Amino acid sequence: MPNYKNILLQPTSSIKEALSVIDKGALRIAIILDAQNKVIGTLSDGDIRRGLLNGLTLDSSIENIYFQDPVVANVNDPKELIVQKAVRKQVYQIPIVDDDGRLVKIEELSKLLKTEAKTNRVILMAGGLGTRLHPLTQDTPKPLLKVGNKPILETIIENFAKYGFVNITISVNYKAEMIKEYFGDGSSLGVNIDYIQESKRLGTAGALSLIKERPQEPFFVMNADLLTNVNFEHLLGFHMMEHSVATMCVREYDYQVPYGVIETDGSKILSIKEKPVHKFFVNAGIYMLSPQTFEYIPKNEFYDMPTLFEDIIKNDLKSISFPIHEYWLDIGRMSDFEQAQNEYGEIF
Repeated sequence: MPNYKNILLQPTSSIKEALSVIDKGALRIAIILDAQNKVIGTLSDGDIRRGLLNGLTLDSSIENIYFQDPVVANVNDPKELIVQKAVRKQVYQIPIVDDDGRLVKIEELSKLLKTEAKTNRVILMAGGLGTRLHPLTQDTPKPLLKVGNKPILETIIENFAKYGFVNITISVNYKAEMIKEYFGDGSSLGVNIDYIQESKRLGTAGALSLIKERPQEPFFVMNADLLTNVNFEHLLGFHMMEHSVATMCVREYDYQVPYGVIETDGSKILSIKEKPVHKFFVNAGIYMLSPQTFEYIPKNEFYDMPTLFEDIIKNDLKSISFPIHEYWLDIGRMSDFEQAQNEYGEIF
């Protein structure tokens, strides 16, 4: 948290320390963390003034004057929800925390209301055949299938643009000309689009080897058949805060065994669990990668994203997961496509 470490305090910090932090910081607020870096409160100069009026001194600790029920948002919350929460609670800064309550970043309401263009590249994998959606994909590539009133890929691009990510690269193969003709250079959507042309199937990571100018900063990779309202800005922030080389978005998947499961020791029955539910994290098809990942991607060869993560792990480099709890749907089957049509209006 390089941008925010100078406004972090502990409950045992003195009022004098707090005044220095708030006075020097541009946000005019301090964030109180516990020993596990979890957000437990906020402190403003107004809180300090009230404490001094009640007889505290500059050497007193802040433990009895900081606000202990802070307004926070989850790293997965979309921008609209964070804005609504900030406005409703009348706060101008809102800490963003992960699922464990640890600080990831601080959002300012003024900046949330003003989207600034960012330079991080977005690479969208749109070269698949979409065979499981035949006959819909017989004449139309899957990313151009309309959900709601627009192609799936258009919704994806608009969602990235909403967070200021406007530099888009689309990897194409099947019916590539239709995709290029529809989106062009992206100017109609307020973004900059270029293309990677696959001459053969290269997998979910192999096409990255065809990029002419490799990104010099963390970049997104996403399958072009997903609908989600994940907060891409927070994904980037989480990736950078954790100093990750490769970050994979994951979704929780439940599977219920339809029978009673027997645990045994030889012939002896130890326990019976009736129709247990097993929970897994599954790959959500959205990734945040640092430039050094290109060292592991073979040139113009089939190479899948899971293999890239396996190679990164083998080389003792840091790879992490980013659990997403917001809307997410992989449109791989006809039933998924129908579900997307039913849900699109409410979600997007």
